[in-house]
Order: sequence, then C-alpha cells, then structure tokens
Amino acid sequence: MSVKQLRVGIIGADTKSSWAGASHVPAIQSQPGLLLAAVATRWEESAKAAAEAFGAERWYADPYALIRDETIDVVTIAVKVPAHKELVLAALQAGKAVYSESPLGATVAETEEMAAAVGSSHTAIGLQGRHSPAVRRAAELVAAGKIGRLLSARVNATTFGYGPQSPSNYDYFNKAASGASFLTITTGHVLDVIEAVLGNIVEVDARTELLWPEIEIVDTGATSVREIPDHVDLIAKTASGAPVSVQVLANVPAEDANFTFEVRGSEGWLKITGNHLAGVQVGDLTLSASVVFDPPNAPVASGVGPTAADFWAGAAINVGEVYASLARDIAADTYDTPGFDHAAHNSRLVAAVERAAQTGERQRNLD
Repeated sequence: MSVKQLRVGIIGADTKSSWAGASHVPAIQSQPGLLLAAVATRWEESAKAAAEAFGAERWYADPYALIRDETIDVVTIAVKVPAHKELVLAALQAGKAVYSESPLGATVAETEEMAAAVGSSHTAIGLQGRHSPAVRRAAELVAAGKIGRLLSARVNATTFGYGPQSPSNYDYFNKAASGASFLTITTGHVLDVIEAVLGNIVEVDARTELLWPEIEIVDTGATSVREIPDHVDLIAKTASGAPVSVQVLANVPAEDANFTFEVRGSEGWLKITGNHLAGVQVGDLTLSASVVFDPPNAPVASGVGPTAADFWAGAAINVGEVYASLARDIAADTYDTPGFDHAAHNSRLVAAVERAAQTGERQRNLD
C-alpha cells in the first residue's frame, strides 16, 4: 500500500539564515515520504531565492498565504520567537500539522496558549536532541534497568554564543523580550535531553550568572546590554529518583566544545557525548556504556543543506528524526511525537530554573 507523500512548507527558509537550510531542508529531502513543497519569507526576493536554492515547488512573500495553501500538509515555523504565536495559531486554525522551533513562545503564557489551541492537529516542537538515536537508545537501557538502580547523573554542556562579543544579527538573543536566550534555548535543550533519558525533572535548585552584561557588537562597534543570564549551574531530581548536577557554559571555542552526560547505576554506567560547537541539539551524539547494548539506529538524515556552512555539519540528523516521527504519527493518526504540550512543559521547567536562581529556593511541582 502506498503512503501519501507529505507536503511541507517552511516559513523562515531564508538562504541568509543558515539554520533552516542546514537542518530542515536536508531533513525533509532525505525522506521519500516528505516533499519540500513551499518556502516563505516576508520579502519576494528572498522567498524566490530560497525556493531556487532549496528546490521548493512554490514560494510566498506572505507566510499566511503559505498557511492558506490547501496543498500543504505540514507547516514548519522557523522564524524568530516573537513571530511564532500568530503564525502557529493561524496554521492550527487552518488544520495543518505544525512543527515549530523551540522555544514555542516568548513567554510561558504564550506557549500555553498555543498548546491549548492544538485540538486534533499533529504538532512537533524543535527539542530535537531527545530524538537523537543515541539518546533514544540510552533511554531504553535506563528504562529496561540495564544499569540497575539509578544513583546519580552529571552533565557538562557548552555553547559557542553568549560571550562578550556578538554580531548585530545575534544581539536578538541577548534581549529578554525575544524569548530566545541562553536559558530558553541552550539550557532548555540540555534539560530536555536529561528528561528524555531519566524522566521528568521534579525538583530543581539553580544559580545563574550574568558574566558579560555589556557586549561589543562586532560589525558596528556599538555596545549592547545583555538582559539575561549567560551561565547556569543547577542540581535537579528526576522522576526516576536520580539526582543530576548540570553546568552549562557559554562562550566556548571550537576546540573546547563538549557535551557529556554520564549516568551511574548500581550495576553499571552509560555516557552520551558530543562536541558540536552549537550544543547538544545540533550534530551527532555517541553512546557508550559498561553494559552490552545494540548500537543506536542509523539516522534518517545526515549532512547539511545547500546554503549551509561547515559549522552546521550534522544539523539535519536530529531534525530528521523529528520529521520521521511526525510523519509516522500523521500516517497512523497517533500522537507520539513530543508536541506543543511538551513545549509548555519545557517552558515551565526553564521558568522554574529562573525562579530558583532568583529566589535561592528549590522549586518543586514544576508543572
């Protein structure tokens, strides 16, 4: 029996913004069941250029026209966070399946509003690190008790951004109103990978720092003010009972990029490692363990898109897994892919980390 090819439209597929081209485009093109049917930006010139570069059938200078296109099955939202809400709600109202980058909303309230509007639509949130084949296999080993009773876990994570300098197009990440920050993006992804393996975090105690409150804008020479923390240390307790210590370090050079997630049990250990400069959610991850395990499944996508720099090598790997999961759900009318309810949970978790740091008090009952 033939399976219907899903037609995907990407809002925010600009050739000058490398993420969509590096991750979403090759993730879609690697799967025969998906077709990049349309791209949209807010300018005719860039929309035409994106369609040509990415091989999309159609282009739109009006994102809402893409949403109204009756031939589109899945709408991907890959624009700045403050623009998510109106686009997401319009796509849900049009009955589309929606894949949105994370964070879903600029605030917890915005995120919860979008989650409440989902209805019967299929959704996916761009917390793609949990979809990594290595992370999924690690979660299976823990759930099966292969390393015994969980005793402790430790996470060290890094990212390249949020240092004393920034190009002007990245200064957006330094402003609280953007909803896209070191905490909501970098830390949010790290915490989600922890939860994928060990279960939901139920208690958290945290300390944050603002190490570089003033940033030099390198392409203009101006000085900008960073409004959000750029460092976090935290201790959490998970639903599995395992305590976890976490440090997320910003402004790390390429040679020092590192993600290490080590879990100790009464009968062994496992470790997930990676070294992508942009963080755990980007690129491939490796699983090792003291116990015998089947290797993680091969990813459905690899490589980079036609306009991406080498920096984003491997960015399509985990994004491809999200699309594969969403496609299975649509075909079977199931809802296994973490979607907007999960996005709301992640948003509340990050908010709890902020509260813990601000009040000095451990946060419980996070949902």
